[in-house]
Amino acid sequence: MNLHAEAVAELSAWRPADPCQESQRHAFLSFLAARADACQRSCEPGHLTASAIVLDATGEHVLLTLHPRVGRWLQLGGHCEPADPTLLAAALREATEESGIDGLVIEPGPLQLEVHPITCSLGLPTRHLDVRYLVRAPAGAQPVRSAESVDLQWWPVHALPSNVDSVPKLVELALRQIAR
Repeated sequence: MNLHAEAVAELSAWRPADPCQESQRHAFLSFLAARADACQRSCEPGHLTASAIVLDATGEHVLLTLHPRVGRWLQLGGHCEPADPTLLAAALREATEESGIDGLVIEPGPLQLEVHPITCSLGLPTRHLDVRYLVRAPAGAQPVRSAESVDLQWWPVHALPSNVDSVPKLVELALRQIAR
């Protein structure tokens, strides 16, 4: 099965408790049904991306990157690559590449879906249909900033930087999931 088919299967099986997320799920599935290239960054109207909210082993800190293009603190993540077998694998690959941390563990199933406008590598205004996952770092993990980041830091989950968008909600969802 290819990434597109895997994305359809994963989002078809996911059942979010939030009615707004259920609506987003249907919108993502409709986009996937309309576009065979929905998982490729070359898809100009928009494309699926995969990201990860990385919590430390204690669940007390979240790893955020200061994104060079956006100029805000964000979760780790990015574009799907042709070799990615699943969105889950894409999110884990991105988190590993951007954090420099080996041994990350990703939780199955999306944590959240979000659509945001952006001008990405195509140089054209587009949309990222972001599928977000929870990732846990091993005890004592020390991140190493990649060239894709201006800065990379652990932040206390209850003392996030002010320069964030949807990160607080994403952290809230991650903390709820690990409390189960």
